[in-house]
Amino acid sequence: MATHVITGAGSGIGEAVARRLHERGDDLVLHARDAGRAKELAARYPGAKTLVGDLADPDKLSWAFSHQTLPDRVDSLLHIAGVIDLGRVGDLTPKSWRHQLNVNLIAPAELTRHFLPQLRAARGQVVFVNSGSGLHAYADWSAYAASKHGLKALADSLRHEEHGNGVRVTTVYPGRTASPMQAKVHQQEGKEYDPSRWIAPESVATTILMALDLPRDAEVNDLTVRPGR
Repeated sequence: MATHVITGAGSGIGEAVARRLHERGDDLVLHARDAGRAKELAARYPGAKTLVGDLADPDKLSWAFSHQTLPDRVDSLLHIAGVIDLGRVGDLTPKSWRHQLNVNLIAPAELTRHFLPQLRAARGQVVFVNSGSGLHAYADWSAYAASKHGLKALADSLRHEEHGNGVRVTTVYPGRTASPMQAKVHQQEGKEYDPSRWIAPESVATTILMALDLPRDAEVNDLTVRPGR
């Protein structure tokens, strides 16, 4: 039975992935930003373990994890959590830049560092849920896109470094997906939000599970998912 460490399991794509893996009987270790959120996740997914640490403060993750029991085995580490704050370069503050870089880039690097020994032992897989903004940047998306471009670089470097250890690394680039984050984006853009226009989180979850379940003789490096309507 595989063990998966998942960030962002509370909503959107992360929730869809966690639900699918839980339903098929895999073991889950669900990251939560605080104890209250951890309690909610544990109730939603009976039998799942939780791991508490604030991704917005990656400097303290090591301290937080030292007071908790980390799983002995990790078959996959799924980086799905993310934050976004749109704004023009002339308006964004250092606080906004740091928050997005911390959650979207530095925290995934720190989590990966902590779980690499278990991933190497299991010949496991790291999945980074990136964004179309990790490939192209547009007006008002500079900080978010920078964090996601950095996440692509992190994944590409990690793939080269860990190939010899049998660790697979996959990046998924979803287009706009119906989620609470997408609702926030529309609000910041001043547009009406119609979730039926965008990719369902379940569809992105299907692509992630495909990458996880691929036989060991192959790996998916980069997978782009776009709205079909």
